[in-house]
Amino acid sequence: MVPARFAVATHILLLLATAQDKEVPGSRGGIATSVWLAERVHTNSVVVRRLSGRLARAGLLHVRRGSGGAALARPPEAITLEDVWLALHDAHRQPLLPLHAGASGSAAEGAQTVLAGAFAQVEAAFRAGLRNLTLHDLVGRMNAG
Repeated sequence: MVPARFAVATHILLLLATAQDKEVPGSRGGIATSVWLAERVHTNSVVVRRLSGRLARAGLLHVRRGSGGAALARPPEAITLEDVWLALHDAHRQPLLPLHAGASGSAAEGAQTVLAGAFAQVEAAFRAGLRNLTLHDLVGRMNAG
């Protein structure tokens, strides 16, 4: 579920980043309604509003209730994919790769220890990759392609 929310949230931010310099029907200078965004990411506007709320609490969006819409709170070059990822996770979240809780015995405990270290290393690399990509980078890739 988290990867799908991450993809939709990133898509929402990309739409807002590309709409901020254009007049797009349903968007006013980078301010877009949840209905307009939902149509473009092929989801329900309720999903867009929930994700937008989380992005707003993380300081990535300005959201105006009612028919006000949403706009980026920071320039695209100041929003990393790690910012988006963290906006969608609770402080006490499960790790990206959780361990199997049912293992027992010394061999299983040894495996759990090894896996915990390996999984933590993978998650650190994943987060570093997200930290090195900005919304601006993705907009540039969209414009190049």
